[in-house]
Amino acid sequence: QVHLVESGGGSVQAGGSLRLSCTYSASVTISMAWFKEREGEREGVACIDSYGVTTKYADSVKGRFTISKDNGQNTLYLQMDDLKPEDTAMYYCAASIHSGLPPLVPQWGAWYWGQGTQVTVSS
Repeated sequence: QVHLVESGGGSVQAGGSLRLSCTYSASVTISMAWFKEREGEREGVACIDSYGVTTKYADSVKGRFTISKDNGQNTLYLQMDDLKPEDTAMYYCAASIHSGLPPLVPQWGAWYWGQGTQVTVSS
């Protein structure tokens, strides 16, 4: 069983920064990801393996967002810099009991989901 709680969302102007956090509890090591949802469509933002070493990003956020994982603090982060209005969305933390880099697709049946945190970027 995996339990996830996101925090850190909010409103910011374009060009600003936010850091999302996802505190997790799990009986095994987990790989994790961030997704965003707008107008009912959920898409991958970034993912990281259970060791916190290997990462993958969506093309739209490369060079602006950084995913990291602190296994000692049981927390996943998403540092979001140079935010754009199109980054506005509900952001969800997801976890999998698989140790390798997970697929950055929401349809993968192995995801556990958090409740989401809203990010709003104004121009």
